[in-house]
Amino acid sequence: MHPTKMAALMLAGVGTSLSATVANGAVVDSSPQGFTIENVETVPVAPDVAFRALVEDVGRWWRADHTWWGGAARLSIEPRAGGCFCEIDGARQAAHMRVSFVDPGRLLRMTGGLGPLQGMGLHGALDWRFEAIDGGTRITLYYRVGGYSPDDLAEFAPVVDQVQAVQLGGLARFLREAARP
Repeated sequence: MHPTKMAALMLAGVGTSLSATVANGAVVDSSPQGFTIENVETVPVAPDVAFRALVEDVGRWWRADHTWWGGAARLSIEPRAGGCFCEIDGARQAAHMRVSFVDPGRLLRMTGGLGPLQGMGLHGALDWRFEAIDGGTRITLYYRVGGYSPDDLAEFAPVVDQVQAVQLGGLARFLREAARP
């Protein structure tokens, strides 16, 4: 499938997802060769609690419509260097990203291309940053993507930003609901 058509399909999926909580996000920079996005949420839990939810409960907060086979429960994140952010459905399997840096409660970095970006041969570094603030944690999702493409990658930045905002929003919503008395 042509990359521009893939992006249009991603955006169509985002339209239905935007009814959910969306993080405060922005395209930090973009060019024909790549882009950087940043989304931020604050949650009323400690950084170590937020970090554990990221890696231990991904199947409970990641949107199922942003998986290859429609089931978020099939997702897992191994929080170790070389660990996999994987989706396993029997013989159908996807290594979405590889964990490259772990500092529990502070930072989880994964590398690779999410969704259609993987099939386009693009690569990225995705940071989940956790910072203690008064009353909880600021979570920043920072994703820098680059690589060769015959298409202008700057055109993909807003779509990827929206998709990542939906995912971070899902984690934040999950943590807020878990924190309710």
